[in-house]
Amino acid sequence: MAENEIIAGLDLGSTKVCAIVGEQTEEGLDIIGVGSVPAKGLKKGVVVNIESTVQAIRGAVEQAETMAGVEIRNVYAGVAGSHVRGMNKEGVAAIQHREVSQDDVDRVLDQAKAIPLPGDRQVLHVLPQEYIVDDQDGIKEPVGMSGVRLEARVHVVTAANTSVANIIKCAERCNLYVSEVVLQPLASAKAVLSEDEREIGAVLIDIGGGTTDIIIYVDGAAVHTSVIPIGGINLTNDVATGLRTPMAEAERIKIKYGCALTSMVDEEEIIEVPSVGGRQPRALPRRVLCDIIEPRVEEIFAACRHVIDETGYADMLASGAVITGGTTLLDGTPELAEAVLGLPARRGGPAGVGGLCDMVKSPAYATGVGLIKYGIGQLREPALEMIPPPALVGSGIGGRIGQWFREVF
Repeated sequence: MAENEIIAGLDLGSTKVCAIVGEQTEEGLDIIGVGSVPAKGLKKGVVVNIESTVQAIRGAVEQAETMAGVEIRNVYAGVAGSHVRGMNKEGVAAIQHREVSQDDVDRVLDQAKAIPLPGDRQVLHVLPQEYIVDDQDGIKEPVGMSGVRLEARVHVVTAANTSVANIIKCAERCNLYVSEVVLQPLASAKAVLSEDEREIGAVLIDIGGGTTDIIIYVDGAAVHTSVIPIGGINLTNDVATGLRTPMAEAERIKIKYGCALTSMVDEEEIIEVPSVGGRQPRALPRRVLCDIIEPRVEEIFAACRHVIDETGYADMLASGAVITGGTTLLDGTPELAEAVLGLPARRGGPAGVGGLCDMVKSPAYATGVGLIKYGIGQLREPALEMIPPPALVGSGIGGRIGQWFREVF
């Protein structure tokens, strides 16, 4: 087993830290290890307690290593939080030899991301949307095209230096090397959205524990990213306050009996709610619980609707909305999303993986699986540049030339 066939993703969430190990085979991506432990050192996607986060990472990684039978050294780590910013920019560069080379593409992307940033921020991603060679626009792969002027339209994602540095520091204290820090909604989109959805326009809404992440795709490219600092923890707090029950019980009741649409719940259904301070449990209609949950979920989708309307891309989302993340497991969430967003909506989980796919098919694992898919994409790019030319292959020159003739002719 080659070392670069094993990819690990580290999803640092506000409610759980998840480590997932994948193996790239000839048949595709197989999930071979999963580890998940509750997180107490993160708040709204940002590390607030180094020691607690380190313990959670260590626990999740040990579980994944034991299941996979491998030792994890490198990880792709996710980042989220309200410190993340996205903006659309353009870059222009002269084509050096009248034919676009990879160097020209690299230069135009560097020019596009050369934006004035405060000293406490850094560029996380430069996501190409389209290239323009002279007056020809809508180009996805410009290398090899003839022209004198190359333009690039890109989406630049920036993040706070301290938030990124704290994630790397926590991983390093667990003897892990962070290959790259990846925006969590970008990773989730890799796992959940289909190619068709990206092409005809879609918005991915990832409702996690502490944050709701949004990424919009139009014509196959990311055009907007943003983070709303509301998530499943807010629902749990509402339930704990409204039903006067401990937080741990509120989380359990929310998961077991929660529903985002009160109209879907039987009026006569009764649930048992533990009390605080040693008092006797109480019997309450399940509708009381759903009356607490529905307004908060509606608030989350209303905030998403506001973001979508502000971007101006609302009319370009032909395939509608895809919702993912652990909070979307609540019954009635897709129906409420359709009503509030005014778009067709579906609940999305990780797709296109094998192995232990049953363990990660839940929307709660979208980011973790997406980090692995992102990592595989990064490994493939340099691999293309390392293929030796036929003249350097040695004794196989004749065979390769013959194969080339057969393929071409």
